[in-house]
Amino acid sequence: MAFFEKYVNRADFTSYEDMKANLRINVPDDFNFAYDVLDALAEKDPDGRAMVWCDDHGAERTFTFGEMSKLSMRAANYLSSLSIGKGDSVVLVLKRHYQFWYALMGLHRIGAVAVPATHLLTAKDLDYRFNRADVKAIIATTDHDFYKQVEEAQLTSPTLKLKLSAGGHGEFPGGDWLDFDKGVESASDVFPRPEGEKAVHNDDTMLLYFTSGTSGYPKMVIHDFAYPLGHIITAGYWHSVKEGGLHMTVAETGWAKAVWGKLYGQWLGETAIFVYDMDKFDPNKLLRKMQDYKLTTFCSPPTMYRFMMKEDMKSYDLSSLRELTVAGEALNPEVFNQIKAATGIEMRECYGQTEVVALVCTFPWMKKKPGSMGKPSPCYDVDIVDNDMRSCYPGEVGEIVINTSKGRPVGMFKGYYKDKELTEEVWHDGYYHTCDLAYRDEEGYFWYVGRKDDVIKSSGYRIGPFEVESALMTHPAVLECAITGVPDELRGQVVKATVVLARGYTASDELKKELQNHVKKSTAPYKYPRVVEFVDELPKTISGKIRRVEIREKDKREK
Repeated sequence: MAFFEKYVNRADFTSYEDMKANLRINVPDDFNFAYDVLDALAEKDPDGRAMVWCDDHGAERTFTFGEMSKLSMRAANYLSSLSIGKGDSVVLVLKRHYQFWYALMGLHRIGAVAVPATHLLTAKDLDYRFNRADVKAIIATTDHDFYKQVEEAQLTSPTLKLKLSAGGHGEFPGGDWLDFDKGVESASDVFPRPEGEKAVHNDDTMLLYFTSGTSGYPKMVIHDFAYPLGHIITAGYWHSVKEGGLHMTVAETGWAKAVWGKLYGQWLGETAIFVYDMDKFDPNKLLRKMQDYKLTTFCSPPTMYRFMMKEDMKSYDLSSLRELTVAGEALNPEVFNQIKAATGIEMRECYGQTEVVALVCTFPWMKKKPGSMGKPSPCYDVDIVDNDMRSCYPGEVGEIVINTSKGRPVGMFKGYYKDKELTEEVWHDGYYHTCDLAYRDEEGYFWYVGRKDDVIKSSGYRIGPFEVESALMTHPAVLECAITGVPDELRGQVVKATVVLARGYTASDELKKELQNHVKKSTAPYKYPRVVEFVDELPKTISGKIRRVEIREKDKREK
């Protein structure tokens, strides 16, 4: 029996309709994942495998639930000794280093607010985050001399009192930096559950994520202590993890996808997490790890699959895999078909945001429709509506919204920290507006169109970038592509394709015309890219999402 079954009214379902109608998540009072899940698993199966970690330098380590529980208590004791307490904000910049997991669990025990972030942030980025989130401490990797960015930002960040170094391959920075690893090693492995004023309650803030939009400064998404239970859907019914399995999600810990696929739901499902602390993504190295460690379930953004399918996947023994899932961007049918041909597994897609958990998914019992996100999660009342909040007919494009008139669902954010105006801009009149456009078909499957700001309006037509990208991806010359709109005096906007070519192809006017004609034949002719630019790589977020906004901004500067 999966551990998560204690938190649901029922766990065995025979169809999507059965699950949608009957699954309910029960949230106990004062839930704390570190005590109620990690410690409970450590007591039930102390030698059970919790995480398998390896890197590109030959290091390898397996953590049991018992070890992870004790390490997180040591972390809680050490951080408490530094006067980090309930409600204090602590930034975690730990890449894929294993310290992230027990540091985060230690913060949960204390009731502190964890603020995961990426090592790619500059001093200016850190200054904004430190001051906006009232950050008291940072636990950071020394890789890439990241600590220098922290020191520069601290000069203008009065709330930042503590800097701790952990893991990585860089040298210890010295000065006023503290050694997190030594501190944890010397601390006690007993940390009783706080009581009284220090006790944690469900509505307390547990996580704060900075998430970038299409414009302006990053938003501060806050999640409460009940949030992990929302990932019962993520791991139990989308990833479909099983007790004793080994799951990998490709994600750096600075991105919310890490706790989607490398922590909460997986341990609730009693499956081990596989963490490959890679220096740089290499599809063949990743495939080798998947083979050698015998992964059972795997999830990544479409970007990773696109690179893997260009390699000889059939030369690797991936027979241990049961499920392949994908999220982060819409899945092109061509990628679905090629991965199925290479592995025999049909990928299942999911759509969500940093603000929520798994919102729309292709669940195990459902027919797979390549290119479709699937159907709404049982935790959410999801609809597609027009500008007048009328529910759209099948085939009609509208915005994905969540009806919250009956209360905030498990796993949904509390709002944007210190920004009531921004919160009310997207969450009002009983509805949360995702700002994502989609349509549903006659069977109720959702099909992604794009962000509101990504839709191209050309000669009276509304063109979603995903449909043009999907058409281009079926051409063998295209490894990756991004579709954006560029201003045009006659048509308002015209379609532009920014293309990364596959090995063996060279940019030329002839290839440009060939790609344009290919799109004309693959989809409605008016959608073809009148502008084609060949590039070596596309701008992406740390999570692998293509930043179309960056392409648009570059075009504006160069106009």
